[in-house]
Amino acid sequence: MVKIEIYTDGACSGNPGPGGWSFLMLEDGKEKIKKSGTEKETTNNKCEMLAAIKGLEELDNLEFFQEISVSVISDSAYLVNGFVEDWISGWIKNGWLNSEKKPVLNKELWESLILLQKKHKASFIKIKRRSNEFAIQVDNLAKKPIT
Repeated sequence: MVKIEIYTDGACSGNPGPGGWSFLMLEDGKEKIKKSGTEKETTNNKCEMLAAIKGLEELDNLEFFQEISVSVISDSAYLVNGFVEDWISGWIKNGWLNSEKKPVLNKELWESLILLQKKHKASFIKIKRRSNEFAIQVDNLAKKPIT
């Protein structure tokens, strides 16, 4: 089995304001792909989610000759807890309303992430900000376009 780790990060100046996202994909511990992008008017949470979406979408452009295990690794509690704490199931059950009975923010991005997570059977892992060399790289990349 091939182990795929996708380190992700998002950043925003102003929140809302100009933002950036980045991901770094490792295959069996070796750097495979690194990408980043910008958004003109966005939020930090949107950029965090876009980084995960772009990383998972990149898997569709690759060919693997054996089964893969996919982990999305992020310092965003918002992103990771949506899956690990299963906030998503509650939102769906409540018609995409949060605990305060208000519409869930970023619904379209969550829906994209749900599809990609299911397609690639991805797990989500929360790490501390800048806790290793890969987390530092994606943090720097996400911030680069907005600094």
